[in-house]
Amino acid sequence: MKITRDLYIQKLVDRKNNGMIKVVTGLRRCGKSYLLFELFVDYLLEQGIQEDHIIAVSLDDRKNIRLRDPDELYQYVYSKITDKDMYYILLDEIQFVNEFEDVLNGFLHIKNADTYVTGSNAKFLSKDIVTEFRGRGDQVHLYPLSFSEFMSAYDGTVENGLRDYMVFGGMPYLFNCKTNAQKREYLTSLFSATYLVDVIERNHINNTAVLDDLLNIIASDIGSLTNPNKLVNTFKSEKKVGVAANTIKEYLEALEEAFVIDKAFRYDVKGKKYIETPLKYYFADIGLRNARIGFRQDEETHIMENVIFNELKIRGYSVDIGNVVISEPNKNGNYVRKNTEVDFVCNDGNNRIYIQSALNVSSTEKLAQESRSLKAIDDSFGKIIVVKDNIIPWRTEEGILVLGIRNFLLNQSMSF
Repeated sequence: MKITRDLYIQKLVDRKNNGMIKVVTGLRRCGKSYLLFELFVDYLLEQGIQEDHIIAVSLDDRKNIRLRDPDELYQYVYSKITDKDMYYILLDEIQFVNEFEDVLNGFLHIKNADTYVTGSNAKFLSKDIVTEFRGRGDQVHLYPLSFSEFMSAYDGTVENGLRDYMVFGGMPYLFNCKTNAQKREYLTSLFSATYLVDVIERNHINNTAVLDDLLNIIASDIGSLTNPNKLVNTFKSEKKVGVAANTIKEYLEALEEAFVIDKAFRYDVKGKKYIETPLKYYFADIGLRNARIGFRQDEETHIMENVIFNELKIRGYSVDIGNVVISEPNKNGNYVRKNTEVDFVCNDGNNRIYIQSALNVSSTEKLAQESRSLKAIDDSFGKIIVVKDNIIPWRTEEGILVLGIRNFLLNQSMSF
């Protein structure tokens, strides 16, 4: 079984020989080692790089324990460079090496060496890892599998694959699980024994019960507007517990730093400014979200929204929640201002797309409801409604593209 991850291979290729340390970050178990040691090595060999010019070291392997000493590692790598041709240094789980920052910065002085590393300790599971390399680090962030990557290894129909993906998500190891029970057990254990422990240890969290409850609240209410103060009220009303807003804020930031969750700010589309609060949180993998709440909630609207958000992030978009103010007559005929929402405002440089997620637009009333905010935006950027069913894409009279989530997830190069 070979999982295709062409998007990330291209990112590594684009950074080849750029004089910087390529740092592959992401959730534990999302496939960093596989990307670097199998897919990228295959690419280098296909490009004619000699095998002895690829210096690959798995530092979590017991046989390489000697190389965890920084001086031993440096000397080992240096001894492998015997001519003036380009060498590729691939180091997996670099956190096993003390003073690894100095070692890696030292490799930058080798003119015919290009360095790539992965890591899984607290530093590498935070967004500020590249600062460790004094401006010479170039981060490639790896997400769990997109649906198209998932289908590259899935043995079954697209329909069944999408159903499984919506429940279990895109963690690569799931392909080794033979039953749904094994998948549930793996994801549940991964969340509690790995991600939660990482967050607690990195941030020295003592009140783990509050962190547990916070995760459950967010997981149960993905795609809903919230902020620390609203969550404080939720703790008071539902958990009968008093928690400071600053504590909630710190815990949310800790989960973000570990790539477990991501946030989307509200953006006033017409006023062209950000609205600081409230905002929305989504899980980096829908399977992990489902595991967090014991696979007990299967609200299709929330799951679709989270999957679409992750797909947009994978494609490189900056994603916000759109707030659109419209003016409509009330029952007395007086015009009143109302706030409406666009699920996602997606920016990539000068390119922008507006996306609405909906289960269906099967009736005139439902279509009017879902397109209401989109029609109120008077710019020329693409506008899309993504629905659950596998439909033939079509456009409304206003030019809004309506397509199924299956088409949206599989056609990354589709013109909108």
